[in-house]
Amino acid sequence: MLVLLAGIFVVHIATVIMLFVSTIANVWVVSDITQASVGLWKNCTSGGCESILSYASEDALKAVQAFMILSIIFSVISLVVFVFQLFTMEKGNRFFLSGATMLVCWLCVMVGVSIYTHHYAGGYGTNYSTSHHGYSFILTWICFCFSFIIGVLYLVLRKK
Repeated sequence: MLVLLAGIFVVHIATVIMLFVSTIANVWVVSDITQASVGLWKNCTSGGCESILSYASEDALKAVQAFMILSIIFSVISLVVFVFQLFTMEKGNRFFLSGATMLVCWLCVMVGVSIYTHHYAGGYGTNYSTSHHGYSFILTWICFCFSFIIGVLYLVLRKK
């Protein structure tokens, strides 16, 4: 049981780190023609990063930014609650609050990355006619899977 708890804790920390990296890094869409990429905050080329995106005023991008920040917040809260419940809960109780908070994180990731996929994947709206997904976009989908698995495991898990 201790090994399972430690494994879930490590995966949870990895998920938090990957959420931070995917939200902060500006490599959601990468151009196939030039050395350029675009993220949630900046448009980067080989010469540097511009602080203004051409589509920064769009509501879809603002929604993606908000949901990704919320997912980080809920993931960190879930981690803190898990550690708190680990040392204060009686044996036989479940980690309901940790699991529910992590599933809210999962929903935020799902909504944010789905909006981004619908509006900007494939270079649409990013001024890159031929492009592919960057590592930030892929990390976000990995965090989507991990946060769901962690949330369900917290709900099923009993402290023995």
